[in-house]
Order: sequence, then structure tokens, then C-alpha cells
Amino acid sequence: MAITPIDIQQHRFKSRPFGYDKAGVDHFLEMVSEEVERLSKGNQELKEELARTRTSLEEMRGRETMLKETLLTAQKMTDDMLNNARREGEIIVSDAQLRAERTVRDAEERRVQLINDIQEIKRQKISFETSLRSLVECHTRLLDLEVVTMERPEAKELYYDESLPFDEGLCEADDGDDLELEDV
Repeated sequence: MAITPIDIQQHRFKSRPFGYDKAGVDHFLEMVSEEVERLSKGNQELKEELARTRTSLEEMRGRETMLKETLLTAQKMTDDMLNNARREGEIIVSDAQLRAERTVRDAEERRVQLINDIQEIKRQKISFETSLRSLVECHTRLLDLEVVTMERPEAKELYYDESLPFDEGLCEADDGDDLELEDV
């Protein structure tokens, strides 16, 4: 039976001619003693449990602090890794853009060079065609000339001193280049 502080305050011992009933007082004291012992043990158990709980709480707080620090460190490392990856990506993109621009520039230079080469070949073709036409016309004129026969032997020397019709510029090239057969 549990004794409350009110039970102790309100408990009245039976009176006897020479004081209180000794058996009643002894019985009450025994009950109070058992109750105080039970409360003392319960109090001691609660204190021990409270101490274990506080130790566990401090341990949990330490773990929480360590976990927070670990999470902050992990977050910082993640942010650093993301920033590094972003920077590396930007560097790779910049490098790729530079290489692409260089490739485009080289291709454009090559295109311009090829156009210049094509124009030079066309110019050479026109020059060759002009020279060839001039040579063909000259040879055509030579073929159209009548062959002169020599009747008198003394007149041979006279013919040799006279200029021939094709010596008067009939076979000159228009651009001033003398064309030889080896050039054709």
C-alpha cells in the first residue's frame, strides 16, 4: 500500500492511558519505512535512468554535431566539385570553340587558296588558248601563202634579201610571248 504525504499528516494514532498504541505506531512506522525505502529505490532508479538518458542525450548531441559538420563538409565538397566541374566544362567548351574557330579559319584560308589556284589555272588556260589560237592562225596564214618558184638563178640572191610576208608580224603572238612547240 502506498503512503502519501497527506496520509502521514492526517494519520491519528489511538490514544491509550499512557500514550499512543505502541503496536499501531510500530506498524505505521514500518509502513512508512517500507514506503520511504520503495520511494528511495525508485528515486535512485530514476536518477540512474536520468543519468543514462543525459549521457545518451549528450552522446546523441555529439553525434548530431558531428553529423552536421560532416554534412556541411560534404556539402562544401559537393559545391567545390560542382564548381570545378563547371569550370572544367567551361574550359573544355572554350577550347572546343577555339579549335572550331581555328578549323573554320583554316578551311576558309584553304578555300581562298583554292579559288586563287583555280583563277590562276583559268588565267593560264586563257593565255594558253590565246597563244595556241595565235600560233594556229599564223600557221594557217603560212599555209595560205603561195609558194614562189625561182626561174632565174641570178634572182635567187634577190629573193633571199627580200623579206618574206610572214616576217612582217603575221606570226607574232598577241601578248608578246613567243610560243615554242615545247611550251605547247
